[in-house]
Amino acid sequence: MKYKSFAQLTKSPMKKNSWLLFLVFIASHLSAQRPQDKMDTLLTAYAKDHQFNGTVLVAQKGTVIYQKGFGYKDAAQKLPVDVNTIFQIGSITKQFTAAVIMQLQQEGKLSVTDKLSKYFTGFTNGDKITIEHLLTHTSGIYNYTNDTVRAKEDPTQPHSQAEMVALIKRYPADFEPGTNFNYSNSGYSMLGYIIEKVTQKPYELVVRERILQPLHMTNSGFDFTHLASSAKAKGYFSVTGEKINSAPIVDSTIAYAAGALYSTINDLHKWERAIYTNQILQPASWKAVFTPYKRKYGYGWTIDSTHGRLTTAHGGSIPGFTSYLLRFPQEELVVIVLDNTSSANLTKISRSLAAIVLNEPYEIPGPKKEIKVDEVVLKQYIGQYQIAPTFSIAISVRDKRLFAQVTNQPEFELFAEKETKYFLKINDATVEFVKDTNGNVTELILSQNGRQARGKKIK
Repeated sequence: MKYKSFAQLTKSPMKKNSWLLFLVFIASHLSAQRPQDKMDTLLTAYAKDHQFNGTVLVAQKGTVIYQKGFGYKDAAQKLPVDVNTIFQIGSITKQFTAAVIMQLQQEGKLSVTDKLSKYFTGFTNGDKITIEHLLTHTSGIYNYTNDTVRAKEDPTQPHSQAEMVALIKRYPADFEPGTNFNYSNSGYSMLGYIIEKVTQKPYELVVRERILQPLHMTNSGFDFTHLASSAKAKGYFSVTGEKINSAPIVDSTIAYAAGALYSTINDLHKWERAIYTNQILQPASWKAVFTPYKRKYGYGWTIDSTHGRLTTAHGGSIPGFTSYLLRFPQEELVVIVLDNTSSANLTKISRSLAAIVLNEPYEIPGPKKEIKVDEVVLKQYIGQYQIAPTFSIAISVRDKRLFAQVTNQPEFELFAEKETKYFLKINDATVEFVKDTNGNVTELILSQNGRQARGKKIK
C-alpha cells in the first residue's frame, strides 16, 4: 500500500481543514497537560537523584493543580509516600504561633508592644524586649538550637517549661532589642509560653482549638512521637538507594512553638486558603503579619519576591524532615513541599514548580560528571572552615574519598566535578575550594539554592 505524504493529504480543502482541526486539538490537549507533565519531570529528576522524598501540592485560586508523592514514608519497609502522608513541618509552626498571638491581641488579652518582663522575669533586656521583637527575630535572645554542646543532648526526651526557660535565659544577649536580626527558635518558644500564661491552657491545645479545629485540619497536631497513624512518615537524615540514615524524633516540648507541628499538604492548603479568605484573623491583623521588618521577616513569614512577584514564604527543618510553603498572594498561587529527609532543595523545588505555572525559566537537575582526583590533592582540603560563629564545615579524607560535615549534621561524601570543585549527590549543593597565590587553601565557597556562603579555613 502506498502512503501519501502530509503535503498530499492536505491538498484538498476538506482534508486540509480536517488535519488542521486535528492538530489544533492535539496542541490544545498538550497545552492543557503541559504544566503537570513538567512538574512530574522536574520532581522525578530530583527524586531519582535522591534529592527529594516527599509530597507536593500546587494550587491556584483554591484549585489544586498538582499533588503527588515521591519516594518512601518508610524506606526499610518500602512503603510509598502518598498525598495523605503526615510529616513534621518544623519552623512552619511559627506561622501558627504568630496567628494565635494576633488573635489574643484582637481580643485585648495582650499587645505586641508588651514587654517580655510582663510575663517572665530574669531575662537580659527583659524590660526592652517586646512581643513584636520575639515575632520578628529582633529580640537579641540567643537561638539555643545553635549551641553545639546542647545539640549533643538527647532530643527525644521531654523538657518542662521551667527547664526550657532556664536554658534560654542562660545565654547572653546577641544585641540590643530591635537593632539587629538573629533567627531565634528561643524567641518563638517564649511566645508559646506567653500564650500559655495568657490563656491558662497548654499551647498545643490553644492552637488546636483556635486554628486546627476551625479549619478542619484533622491530620495536624504536635506530639509526633506518640502519633499512631499508618500515614505517619519516618524521618531520615538521608536515603540513598539501600543506604538509610534514620533521624530521631525531636520531642514536641523541645521544638514546641518554634517547630513541633506535624501536618499534610492538604491540611496546609486549608491553612493557606484561610489566609486568602481572611479567616482566623481580621484583615488588619493579617496585614501586620505580612509587614516586613529586618531581613524581610514579618510575623512568622519572610516577605520577599520570586520571579519578579511578591511572595510570602517559610521553610522548616527538624531532624529527619524539611518543608517549604511558598505563596504568591497577587497570583493566588501556593506551592507546598514536604520531605522526610534532610533535603536542602525544597526552596529551589518550590520556586521551580511556581515557575512552571507562571511560565518562567527553571532548571531540571541532571547527573553531574564525576572525575577522579588524586588523594594528595584531596588532603590539601582537610580542615575546618568557619562560615558563621556557630556554623562551620569540617573536611576530611578517608579511603581516598572526600567528606564534609556541617555543624550538627551527619557527614556527607563530596564528589569531584573538577580538582577544586565538588558536589553532593544527596542535594543540589557544591563546595569549591579557594587557594592563595602560593597554592595554599584559604577558604571554601558553599553554593546552594542560588546562594553562596564563604568559609575561611581556621584549622
